Amino acid sequence: MTVVENNTGPAGPGGTNTASAVEATIPAASRAERFTGYDVEAFEVPGGREENWRFTPMKRLRGLHNGTAVADAKITVDVDAAPEVTVETVERGDERLGKGGVPSDRIAAQAYSSFTEATVLTVPTDTKASKPSLVRITGPGEGKIAYGHLQIRIEAFSNAAIVLDHVGSGTYADNVEFVVGEGAKLTVVSVQDWADDAVHVSEQHLSLGRDATLKHTVVTLGGDLVRVSPTARFTEAGGNVEMLGLYFADAGQHQEHRLFVDHAVPHCKSNVVYKGALQGNGAHSVWIGDVLIRAAAEGTETFELNRNLVLTEGARADSVPNLEIETGEIEGAGHASATGRFDDEQLFYLQSRGIDEQQARRLVVRGFFHEILTKIDVPEVRERLEAAIEAELEAVESAIA
Repeated sequence: MTVVENNTGPAGPGGTNTASAVEATIPAASRAERFTGYDVEAFEVPGGREENWRFTPMKRLRGLHNGTAVADAKITVDVDAAPEVTVETVERGDERLGKGGVPSDRIAAQAYSSFTEATVLTVPTDTKASKPSLVRITGPGEGKIAYGHLQIRIEAFSNAAIVLDHVGSGTYADNVEFVVGEGAKLTVVSVQDWADDAVHVSEQHLSLGRDATLKHTVVTLGGDLVRVSPTARFTEAGGNVEMLGLYFADAGQHQEHRLFVDHAVPHCKSNVVYKGALQGNGAHSVWIGDVLIRAAAEGTETFELNRNLVLTEGARADSVPNLEIETGEIEGAGHASATGRFDDEQLFYLQSRGIDEQQARRLVVRGFFHEILTKIDVPEVRERLEAAIEAELEAVESAIA
């Protein structure tokens, strides 16, 4: 493995990274030491044994990781924005781009260097959006490849809700930036509801200013391979991030969620709750939760939780929570993870009260996801997800029957 200095170079899509690779025999000891940069060639081509890639089926990435995936199409971005929200299509050189975060793997760097135009949504200072804004991203089409970039800017003391809806076919890699200013509040729901053939690899950068609040929810339902990597960073004290996730993997699907919460400043809070269900042969989910509390981050309060419900034989869930603490002056920190099948006692209890087995199973799954669904503040999205879960359960029942 190659370990390099964490030299990110200029913070913009036109910037270059001059860090040189230093061969080493051991990986970076701390999550803080993982390399970030804009230059694709500064990253090794991953082979699948690296910690960051060991759960990912590399052959199914269609060349996104090694430079052979050349863009031959574009995505379609349709925006239904609240009237208070400004929507722009900007060129690569726009100075605002890159303020949310820096790519931390080769695919993210490739996406950053390959997009031709970006979509920027801005909520002006001291403004409350009157309705949620919907950004629908349609893939490039079956057999096609595209790269993209999106930035959501919530300026100081503003309040908004944004829904990102990913649909369609093709191979797509992107970076998404959420820049939340001082005292601002943002609710975002990112839905991956791709067609069965789609491959989507996305790095999402969450930047929180002083006393900023961000509720970030990832929902993954479709696609052949979907890998979403949200990274939350606090730029000043008082930030509060809640990172929620709901995923349902079918036969043959690979769904991977890799989170990193970087507590580098004092008195910030983070709470992570991801829940997933799997059914069908070859269904595979991966959840990695990294939380780093740096030495300067006194007064931090953090917790992360992952739960997986395996509904049928042949499905596999990998769950790895990691907590790294460099100071003892914190309010609290913890993590938990569990993977299991239906609780026989719950099913027995429901059946003993006259509920048939299929309906009992539905009730258990609904209860399993209830915590996440009730926290989705956009009614239209919540209702859509409830319907999608019902459809998945019908598929499970058909497979069991």
